[in-house]
Amino acid sequence: MKLELIKNPSFAERTTLGLGGTAEVEIVVRDTRDLDGLGMFLMSNPLRPFVIGEGSNILASDGHHDMALIRTATMPGPERVEKQGKQLIVHCGAGQRLPGLLGWAQMAGLSGLEGLTGIPGSVGGSVAMNAGSYGMEIGDAITRVRLWTPSAGLHWVDAKECIFGYRHFSCGPEASKALIWEVEFSLTESSPKEVRATMKDFYIRKKSTQPVTTRSAGCVFKNPEEKAAGLLLDEAGMKGVSIGGMAFSKMHANFLINLGTGNASDALELVEAGRTAVKTQFGITLETEVIVL
Repeated sequence: MKLELIKNPSFAERTTLGLGGTAEVEIVVRDTRDLDGLGMFLMSNPLRPFVIGEGSNILASDGHHDMALIRTATMPGPERVEKQGKQLIVHCGAGQRLPGLLGWAQMAGLSGLEGLTGIPGSVGGSVAMNAGSYGMEIGDAITRVRLWTPSAGLHWVDAKECIFGYRHFSCGPEASKALIWEVEFSLTESSPKEVRATMKDFYIRKKSTQPVTTRSAGCVFKNPEEKAAGLLLDEAGMKGVSIGGMAFSKMHANFLINLGTGNASDALELVEAGRTAVKTQFGITLETEVIVL
């Protein structure tokens, strides 16, 4: 099968912020037969590879990027594998959207992922960032991850051999080159009604405190040990502050939103303004959670 290549893909069309210039090429990987072609392409091209997923946590600068974007097209959805007591082992392709996995788990009456309600993006991207909220991280429910690297090919790795940290995932000596292909979860049997009620509660809480319906990339900064980044930005006077068509949300100061006419230069300037304000007032240097390219 011939590898699907898209020339000059636009970051503005592939990210939730709707910002950024172009990359050199996008490689669309649809099934395992494409992986050999991907390996050969990466070995023969000097372009920087980057797995883009659903683009929900990316701030790409303007201009042209010397990069090869890698996108795993939607794979077969989640499926039951085996039952272990009250736990059910579930496999899900990395290209599946996270909300789709949560919706499937709800209808199947499987508990363990409800805290991720309202988080956009793909399953693979959520693992790569160890996405989480309300005290739960996706790594808490993972038992194995199926990775692909140019040298080792496809292989399963136990979760205990991986490192799940705050918005961080790495696994093995080739972690920077690994493509997350499939994920194995251990979920608890419950009922569709109970899982739906818990998910609804989380969504209502999130919707009341976060701008979930606006164009954003989620939280801009990681929470430092001292205090939540949103509170620091709020107390530093950054809530609602805008530059050009970009602004820190009036609802949650740690959300950078595109007002409709924003560009990457405005966004990057605003991010630095927020970082500087917090550093000046509190002596704390905020670290970005969003991936800046």
